[in-house]
Amino acid sequence: MASRFAHPYLILATVALFWGGNAVAGKLAAGHVSPMLIVLIRWSVATLLIAPFAISDVRRDWAVIRPRLPYLFALGAAGFTLFNAIFYLAVTYTTAINVTIEQSAMPLVVFLANFLLFRMAVAPLQIVGFLLTLVGVALTAAHGDLTSLLRLDLNRGDALMMIAVLLYGGYTVALRFKPAINWRAMLFVLSASALLVAIVFAVIEWALGYSQAPDWQGFTASLYTAIFPGLLAQALYIRGVEMIGPNRANLFINLVPIFGAALAVAIVGEDFHLYHLVALGCVLGGILLAEHAARRSRPQEQQTRAER
Repeated sequence: MASRFAHPYLILATVALFWGGNAVAGKLAAGHVSPMLIVLIRWSVATLLIAPFAISDVRRDWAVIRPRLPYLFALGAAGFTLFNAIFYLAVTYTTAINVTIEQSAMPLVVFLANFLLFRMAVAPLQIVGFLLTLVGVALTAAHGDLTSLLRLDLNRGDALMMIAVLLYGGYTVALRFKPAINWRAMLFVLSASALLVAIVFAVIEWALGYSQAPDWQGFTASLYTAIFPGLLAQALYIRGVEMIGPNRANLFINLVPIFGAALAVAIVGEDFHLYHLVALGCVLGGILLAEHAARRSRPQEQQTRAER
């Protein structure tokens, strides 16, 4: 029974559900707390929650952690703080449905980086799946009018979200170099690094006069982002990448728009357009094709290695 609940598909689907809710929480927080304060609250709470469980692991693994601190700090800064700062800025200018669908470009970023940097093999059907995902993202970013992409006429929020996608795709690829330490120690160090950077961003926001203290709705939404997308999803995502690798694990981010769109319509009351439906079809078709190709190629790779 325990192994069934530890299945990588279930783990990564749960990550997608929490991240789909992240976009909705960000939309609910807009106007009730400033973006950099959301990020600061998120990583303050997440760091405090994980600290009691992780400190002993950090002490035990410190000899491994210490020489890798610059790398781990960069991971926390880019994957946790910078991504979320841009994400919450983006959601103030565009819809929660759009940002969740646009997140589906992450597998393409991971695929290209792994191929260019590490020559990681990819099956032809995986490429088809990635291209289907790209079509869905393009439709969403263009609000159903692909000619707007040729004119570079993108909503500010959609453009910001594409920058966030590049950041998190790079973070996912960089996870392959993470040190062999306990997952709690890993999460604590990344969260603490994210918190340090978030403090800087919050101070800059305050100095520029854009800071807005949270009301009850803003604080509740920020608390959700800390516990579910911030702490639980990050831990599960790290575990999912360990179990099936970055290329396959990142494909499950394509489930984020499925959950995110449903939650945005049900909770925020956003309009669901025909191009959203077409985009979601492309996204879901892409993940199914790519995952089928990955499963089919594994026995062939194992046979090739055995012959060698």
